[in-house]
Amino acid sequence: MAVQKQRRKRGVVLTSVGFKKLQEARAQAEFGDNGGERYTLEELSDRTQLAPYTVAKVLAREEGVDKQTLILFFRAFNLELADGDYDRVNSNREQPNQTTILPTRCSWGEAIDVSVFFGRTDELAKLEYWILQQRCRLIALVGMGGIGKTALSVKLAEQIQNQFEFVIWRSLRNAPPLPEILAHWIECLSDGETDLSEQRNQRISQLIDYLRSSRCLLILDNVESILDSGAHVGRYRDGYEEYGELLRRVGEASHQSCLILTAREKPKEIACLEGGHLPVRSLPLMGLNVVEGQEIFRYQNHFNGSESDWNVLIHRYIGNPLALRIVATTIQDLFNNSISEFLEQGTTVFGDIRDLLDQHFHRLSPLEMQIMYWLALNREPISLTELREDIVAPCSQAKLLEALESLLRRSLIEKATPAFLAKNQLLFTLQPVVMEYLTEKFIEDSIQEIITYLENHPSSSIRQFKDYAFIKATAKDYVRETQIRLILNPMIQQLLYLLGSPSNIQHQLCQLLNQLRGKSPIETGYAAGNALNLMNQLPIDLRGQDFSHLTVWQAYLCDVDLHQVNFAYSDLSKSVFAENLENVLSVTFSPDAKILATGDTNGDICLWQVVDGQRLLNCQGHAGGVLCVAFSPDGKTLASASYDHTVRLWDASTGQCLNVLTGHDLWVWSVVFSPDGKRVASGAVDSTVRLWDITTGQCLHVLHDDSQSVLSVAFSPDGKRLISGSIDHQVRLWDVATGRCLHVYRGHTRWVWSVAFSPDGKTIASGSQDHTIRMWDVATGDCIQVCHGHTNWVWSVAFSPDGQLLASGSTDHTVKLWDTPTGYCLKTLQGHISWIWSVAFAPQRQGNSPDSYILASSSIDQTVKLWDVATGRCLRTVQGRCSWIRALAWSPDGKILASSSYNQGVKLWDTTTGQCLKTFQGHSDTLLNAVLSVSFSPKNRILASGSYGQTVKLWDIETGQCLRTIQGLNGGGWSVAFSPDGQYLATGSDRTIRLWDVDTGQCLKTWTGHADIVFSVAFSPDGSMLASGSEDTTVRIWHVATGECLMVLQGHISWIQCVAWSPDGQILASGCSDETIKIWDVQTGECLRGWQEDTHGYGIWSIAFSPNNRTLASVGTDQNVRLWDASTGECLNLLQGHDQGLFSVAFSPNGHRLASGSRDDAIKIWDVQTGECLKTLRSHRPYEGMNITRVTGLTEVAIANLKALGAVDVANP
Repeated sequence: MAVQKQRRKRGVVLTSVGFKKLQEARAQAEFGDNGGERYTLEELSDRTQLAPYTVAKVLAREEGVDKQTLILFFRAFNLELADGDYDRVNSNREQPNQTTILPTRCSWGEAIDVSVFFGRTDELAKLEYWILQQRCRLIALVGMGGIGKTALSVKLAEQIQNQFEFVIWRSLRNAPPLPEILAHWIECLSDGETDLSEQRNQRISQLIDYLRSSRCLLILDNVESILDSGAHVGRYRDGYEEYGELLRRVGEASHQSCLILTAREKPKEIACLEGGHLPVRSLPLMGLNVVEGQEIFRYQNHFNGSESDWNVLIHRYIGNPLALRIVATTIQDLFNNSISEFLEQGTTVFGDIRDLLDQHFHRLSPLEMQIMYWLALNREPISLTELREDIVAPCSQAKLLEALESLLRRSLIEKATPAFLAKNQLLFTLQPVVMEYLTEKFIEDSIQEIITYLENHPSSSIRQFKDYAFIKATAKDYVRETQIRLILNPMIQQLLYLLGSPSNIQHQLCQLLNQLRGKSPIETGYAAGNALNLMNQLPIDLRGQDFSHLTVWQAYLCDVDLHQVNFAYSDLSKSVFAENLENVLSVTFSPDAKILATGDTNGDICLWQVVDGQRLLNCQGHAGGVLCVAFSPDGKTLASASYDHTVRLWDASTGQCLNVLTGHDLWVWSVVFSPDGKRVASGAVDSTVRLWDITTGQCLHVLHDDSQSVLSVAFSPDGKRLISGSIDHQVRLWDVATGRCLHVYRGHTRWVWSVAFSPDGKTIASGSQDHTIRMWDVATGDCIQVCHGHTNWVWSVAFSPDGQLLASGSTDHTVKLWDTPTGYCLKTLQGHISWIWSVAFAPQRQGNSPDSYILASSSIDQTVKLWDVATGRCLRTVQGRCSWIRALAWSPDGKILASSSYNQGVKLWDTTTGQCLKTFQGHSDTLLNAVLSVSFSPKNRILASGSYGQTVKLWDIETGQCLRTIQGLNGGGWSVAFSPDGQYLATGSDRTIRLWDVDTGQCLKTWTGHADIVFSVAFSPDGSMLASGSEDTTVRIWHVATGECLMVLQGHISWIQCVAWSPDGQILASGCSDETIKIWDVQTGECLRGWQEDTHGYGIWSIAFSPNNRTLASVGTDQNVRLWDASTGECLNLLQGHDQGLFSVAFSPNGHRLASGSRDDAIKIWDVQTGECLKTLRSHRPYEGMNITRVTGLTEVAIANLKALGAVDVANP
């Protein structure tokens, strides 16, 4: 073990003998004179007549003191100091205190720099004594704003960090919810390897387990952010009460760690626990003394003042470091460094920090006030350019610089260290206490201004409502969320109190906007955007509202329906809308990291500007989903791989298709450019890897051996080798020149979804369906790391450009960052709410720190997220809002059609009129309200729906009431089916089939056997058997009464999406994403026939038998419905009319009609006999009927996007 070095080489310290003698005497005194209670540091100071700092030094035995000090200490306990009780610090006979230095892992978060630190010697000694000697578990540093609590907490942590294994410092300035803090702590303490409990109490228990097993120092700064500012001291804001439970349990539980809080008032749990037997303390932090206060002034300049002047000045401002720093600037600027002249000005004496800041704020020029407010509203350091863009009124660069210089001299703003995405920019920010002061003042003044205007308009002003954005729609995600929580929501609460109902607020805001309609942007500023954000957050139905002829800046409108809203002739600059974006299967950065390309399930490729998330252009041409996209090394060409069996090459600047590479027979999962940009490699489900010449489009090589479907390919950095991952669980290394397989890496136990070369070409990473990531030594073939932590498939892996980090995306909805040398999980990025298909690092660092990279991730939750790797925070989310018809079911009488979709819940339609009768939204806790399956009970008016959120609900279709919720379906309720008698419900989920009693909701049976998700279940017509189709490529037939698996039907090579019984129960049909339909004899298990040619091109999603005969309907990733003779495989009819791929098909009970549901949210009802489309049913899209005629501030691409989501442009239909 390492021994901590002596801090001083003079004086004496207690020997082990002396220390033991003193401790025994102290214990006797505590028992006899102090009722058994341990003496506090203050009590020991009183008893020994030594300073608390000196007492702490004696007991710590690390620094020398003079011998007389030890004599006084011993005499206080009726002891005589003997020669063997002490020794010199540098004596070789005995080291007084051999202190183990623990290997500390520190996470400082946003901790401030304390290299310049004044005073607090006694406080530091006392805190060290409490923590290191008395082993206090919970300590609160309490004091007014600006008193130095934050600096003291950081300085203390720096001084004692070697006594802890973990030091984690975090600020609560932005009031994060407790689950977020707990998740961060546990992730740091567990190296990201612990599965977080969803229950608050269990998560706290997890934390305490780590506090017991490791010596941890946790610091929470700015705890007042979560405390109520009302009359009850130490009470929590609404929604933050659970922090109290954390403090109580940390204070009461036995562990070896310490949690330090800084707050302006003492939390009630501290008040209840301290002073008893528990090691819980609070330290009221007073101001600096005169000597320490003088050091602040001397650090800034030389000041003139008598001893009396100094005493008056320091005491008048109670030694508050922030107040003293501001006053020092004032004296320097206005009183020529003369303290006496300043003290003569009685009006400059402030009672507390708010008075002091008020005085300074009111002295500012209008421009300086604007700068201060904008720095507070932005919540983080911003550049001069951003500041200019925020300010409404024109402002010259010179005047802005003059105002900033003035504010810096007043110590009201600070220069910040260049942050992420701002390498060479000077950034400005506020101290936390100033930011809080200005935020509160801004809210108070804005509310008063609005109320006064509403009472007296138009004679009064709404300057702040027009000059400032309450939230910034274009801000980073975490900043905008903070603005909503700390600015917008408090304003809404006050408006509700003053104006009453949300509808009244809406009416008043609309009246206000009527006064601004048609005026110039300088006159209206952010008013319309603020009004929209307020109404959106209330929330209020905006259907039919008129926002025409307005300046609508910084409105965040991604998550709101804007049906029939009128924006005609409005300026929509910097407002953010949802995107026409489906499930995003692939992301990649351009070589200069300025552009991000995405490929989605609709076959679209989109190019986005990284800095602001703006869509630049679309590349369209694929007939199926785009599974992979890749930029050429020079960034000029983009390659894409698709379900449609092709690879396409695109001009990245225009979106023009340059070439179509054909040759694969099945889905192309992966495409990558060679390092020299002359070739691309593609891997496909047809078990081959192909190498192509991008100039000619010629296939140069076809690489294959006995491998199965190829899911991922990657070139080595030198371009001489290629790796591929396959569904046969193996990774293969190929020689590009010869096409020979050089090595096979074995170890995974399931499909290998993703492979990547490290930048130095020495290591391969592979992500697998077995939930692991493996790293391989290229030269030896050895597996050098196995990374565990994901709880589901690992779909994507990517190395950082320096090779030190590996990112992984999983179907467990998380992105993890791994340290490649050790395999440790460094961070878990959470925010996606569904499977993550792709991750990619930006090729260049965006800051000065080693991990200052941007990481992109894409998911089937219709989002793309950009992450700050250094902090783990989400910088930007591109949000799609496309709705698919996922499932259809007819009522037994054929009068009602039920549909489920990805964000429209469950809808009931009148099949005669086409009217939507009801919408069930009980699954609102799930992915985009995603409902995966629906089924009518054959005997009564009950509908079952299965959701992505692991629940199945039973509904009364007459009343819309949810009769029962069935929970616990891991992986989601992918399929539901009623038995023919309506007594039972079968559900398919993650690897299991469950049988439920409809009346009681009891699970009667659980059938296991499938290795992956069960996508489809169906009862035989007589109810005796159940068929199931799974992601594991098999169909199983089960005996319902016994639960026995009667047979396993094999032959498909990919996911089985659907199964259906013939009306006579003799045959079973299965549809698969391998683009085939198979017909099975259920008695023998024999495949009677199967067909692929002229089906749906790129996968079968749904099949249904006609109740009258052996006609089979099928739909897939193309836009057509096909009717087949199941006996012969002959295509009887082709029903055309949908605009996009189809997910569901269902026959009416009499077999005369057929319903089909599409990914464009349209349902069509067909006459089976004639093939005529009888009716089209469609839900409203997010922006249905939104008028964007003659709008400004949007690009052509953005306008096209809004039209795709339902907006209309009367001038340009």
